[in-house]
Amino acid sequence: MKNETSNQQGRVPVVILNGFLGSGKTTMLRNLLVQSKKKELSVSVVVNDMSELDVDGELIADTEIVRKTDHNFESIHSCVLSSKQGIQKLDEVLKKMLSNHKPDLIIIETSGSCHPMPLIEFFQKQSKFNLTGVLVLADSSMFAQDYNYGEELILRLQSNLQSQKRDMVNLLVEQIMFCSHLILTKADRIPEGKLSTIAQSIHPLNPYVDVLSVQFGRLDFDSILKLPSYDFFKVAQLMEEVKPALEKESNADRPYNMVTKVIRDDRPFHPQRLWEVCHQYLDQRIYRSKGFFWLCTRSKISLLWNQAAGNISLELMGYWRSGVLEEENNNLSDEELEQLEELLAKETGRFGDRHCHLTVIGDRDHVDQFTEALKMCFLTEEEIDHWEYGHEFQDPWPKNMVKMA
Repeated sequence: MKNETSNQQGRVPVVILNGFLGSGKTTMLRNLLVQSKKKELSVSVVVNDMSELDVDGELIADTEIVRKTDHNFESIHSCVLSSKQGIQKLDEVLKKMLSNHKPDLIIIETSGSCHPMPLIEFFQKQSKFNLTGVLVLADSSMFAQDYNYGEELILRLQSNLQSQKRDMVNLLVEQIMFCSHLILTKADRIPEGKLSTIAQSIHPLNPYVDVLSVQFGRLDFDSILKLPSYDFFKVAQLMEEVKPALEKESNADRPYNMVTKVIRDDRPFHPQRLWEVCHQYLDQRIYRSKGFFWLCTRSKISLLWNQAAGNISLELMGYWRSGVLEEENNNLSDEELEQLEELLAKETGRFGDRHCHLTVIGDRDHVDQFTEALKMCFLTEEEIDHWEYGHEFQDPWPKNMVKMA
């Protein structure tokens, strides 16, 4: 595709990563940022999380690539960008970014509950920015589990239209309809040959776009740079049709009967109870849960909780400072030990810097039940006493974990 950036009077190109909760947007964003660094390009990032617990922001911020102190990273949380509050905050952070420097590209990672149309309308009116791509990521495994490889999606949409109902099906469909590029993720989690079934089932929703499959977020950065301007004309009629419904939702920071719950606790999880609760309560009504936590059986390591639909993964983030100090052979100098002790002295938690901070997003009628069940997974006071005296707990979780890149 021809690069039209030069024809846009010096406007900064903007790419939006949109898609349902847990579709892999953060993974793709991290991958693109790594590639941009190798190419020595200036990329600014805006990350949106509907929860007050800004997990995606923490995963992206203060890395070698983007830092708040470099004025190339902004996080907008506790609302969705498609709400009036979200659009106002986006306008503010973009102006702030441009006041410090002019990047080669701005990438916006939306919350999975974000409708793309208000953002498209926003950029249609901008004179300093050129919207080049609305990339919608679709989780292949979610389509397989919840929509029979995509074959039931249009049928469920038709049912909603007949009953004048709007729920997550409408959001998922309209994300696809407004996209400039549809990207299927997590194809490695479905049977071989089924990817084409998904593509054929959902492609009629937006026949103008190509359907791509990407493994582990590996999208070529050069293809991002070559994107032409977003074609607003193609979605003009669609905008008129969807606008009345979205205007009713514009003041809702958590639309579509969706709620978020945050769990904060210093105690570790009991691994066996956590395993059982996840197998008992996790279903399609829990759209997303994520955060940082620790297990009593792995007390030195910080873990990332990453769940979407029926899939859950644990990833190794690193080591708690408290765990490093507990190691007799930590290979730290006296000066490093002193600095570590000073940092830990500022912690207010019961177990040093160790903590469990999780956010759960899902259907209003099911989230409370799941979060209460999760809270029952923390060690009781009696179990903490046993644990501190060396009691060994059952741990069914995989022993081998992937370390975050």
